[in-house]
Amino acid sequence: MARIEDYALIGDLHTAALVGRNGSIDWMCLPRFDSPACFAGLLADPEAGRWLVAPANPDPANGGNCTRRQYREDTLVLETEWDVEGGSVRVIDFMPVRDDAVDLVRIVEGISGEVDMKMELVLRFDYGRVVPWVRKHGQGISAVAGPDSAYITTHAPLEGRDNRTVSEFTVKAGQRVPFVLRWAPSHEPEPRRIDPARALANTTTFWREWIDRSEITGTYKEPVERSLITLKALTYAPTGGIVAAATTSLPEQLGGSRNWDYRYCWLRDATLTLQSLLAAGYTEEASAWRDWLLRAIAGDPADLQIVYGLDGARRLPEMDLPWLGGYEGSAPVRIGNAAAPQLQLDVWGEVLDGLSLTRAASPAGTVDSSWDIQVALMEYLEGAWDQPDNGLWEMRGPRRHFTHSKVMAWVAADRMVKAVRKSGLPGPGDRWADLRSTIHTEVMTKGFNEDLNTFVQSYGSKELDASLLLIPRVGFLPHHHSRVVGTVEAVQERLTEDGLVLRYRTESGHDGLPGDEGVFLACSFWMVDALLGIGKRSEATSLFERLLSLRNDVGLLSEEWDPRTQRQLGNTPQAFSHFPLIHCALQLHHGQAPGSDTPIGGHGGDAEMSRNAAPTPGKQTAQG
Repeated sequence: MARIEDYALIGDLHTAALVGRNGSIDWMCLPRFDSPACFAGLLADPEAGRWLVAPANPDPANGGNCTRRQYREDTLVLETEWDVEGGSVRVIDFMPVRDDAVDLVRIVEGISGEVDMKMELVLRFDYGRVVPWVRKHGQGISAVAGPDSAYITTHAPLEGRDNRTVSEFTVKAGQRVPFVLRWAPSHEPEPRRIDPARALANTTTFWREWIDRSEITGTYKEPVERSLITLKALTYAPTGGIVAAATTSLPEQLGGSRNWDYRYCWLRDATLTLQSLLAAGYTEEASAWRDWLLRAIAGDPADLQIVYGLDGARRLPEMDLPWLGGYEGSAPVRIGNAAAPQLQLDVWGEVLDGLSLTRAASPAGTVDSSWDIQVALMEYLEGAWDQPDNGLWEMRGPRRHFTHSKVMAWVAADRMVKAVRKSGLPGPGDRWADLRSTIHTEVMTKGFNEDLNTFVQSYGSKELDASLLLIPRVGFLPHHHSRVVGTVEAVQERLTEDGLVLRYRTESGHDGLPGDEGVFLACSFWMVDALLGIGKRSEATSLFERLLSLRNDVGLLSEEWDPRTQRQLGNTPQAFSHFPLIHCALQLHHGQAPGSDTPIGGHGGDAEMSRNAAPTPGKQTAQG
């Protein structure tokens, strides 16, 4: 089976597909990120669904993989090339930005000589379980099953064989053979047909015009802008929500059961999302994310969740799909997420921190229309902050008093106090200031271990947690404080593998789950941030550039990295890995680690947080 880093992403701002180095699309959900997959071979085998377009006789030395591949410059258009006996060929894969229909386009292009090609389409709706009824349909086929219908259009010959659609053809230099897959609800008419060449030109133009809005320059411009394109591709355009990843159930340990569905939107991403988008000049996307956030959290503050659906839906029931064996035998395959209703007190802090950041990035005199919601959230937290919870990492063991959760409760109170005292918003500032002081004293007393000279994962424990690296970033203590320096050094010494940072040690069993996991890439970026803050710029730069080297050949990062096997692990591509990449690149340029409620580069008041506003922040430089 292909490694996780063998996959590239294409998408249409509603859903996405993963394309392997061998020319096989092994994952795609239609019509949305969180819809059932029609290609689920990624989580089992080709019989669960895939779409292969590749030379009939690839170089066996490469295991059928391509000779090279790349995204067309500044786009999400993938170009995969093979050099084989007789010639060279390119497959161009893309999804036109959605209008009224779903399209996936694959264009086979002869580069030199003559190359014999093969196409194998294995459509399997409902996560690989349902084989559709396929019929000849004009210049192609139609496939229908239950609520789904799909249409393949091409001038290449097509043949049905063993519940597959196959094609064998030869492409010469200069020739193009397009294949277009269209999807529609089965009760609706066939969707309109597109011209593949025109769709390619329009898609290329869309992405280049979008990235031209970037305010990034400097040494790290390429990885930062590739991350921005990836994050845009993970955006559900109708609502502005950004999914954590395009996949479900890619394991945190090969053969293990730590397999979760990440095709949803997490509140914990709020501040990093806003800070990164604003810093790059994408105020429209930042506004859309903020608007999604406000819609999702509306209602009783006691009902605040950690994760929501693309449209803000709250019910995400978790279930197993036993007919799928899992990626490299890593079962179970899960859809939905049972962590949604967990109590994670840090999310109140994350939300209020993110909304504080938008206030700082708005022009003077801007009315904060979400203030009433913020007050309601704070009033609930006043009575709940001292409860044990499940913590940032969605632990499924007993609730505890997690230090990070208490720190983020402090953040909530701190941001509300500043809103009252600095921005003149109405509220009991003195009462919240007293609460802020109470929480700070408790964390300093119960969350710090004097003998170990470090903050600890939860009150009374001796365990470390990567979230402790965020203490200076959120402003709880300054970077130069001895307890911060001690914590950074302790995490480096006791919570790393091969120089990269784990979330926490799983051996204790406190998370209620069996098995192990790789190093968490976001946590390693947090270490970059922390090292820069305590004055170790050279060390921070070295770690950051090592993290860049872990990206795959087209610039993508998954959730985790396995130092033992030198492989990416977890769902991919992971927004929570790409946001801090952008954040760290900009901070390394500025030579400082600003607080989470401060626009990177000091552009507070420049970024218009309005859907109709033109981007106005100054240029940001991404260089070391």
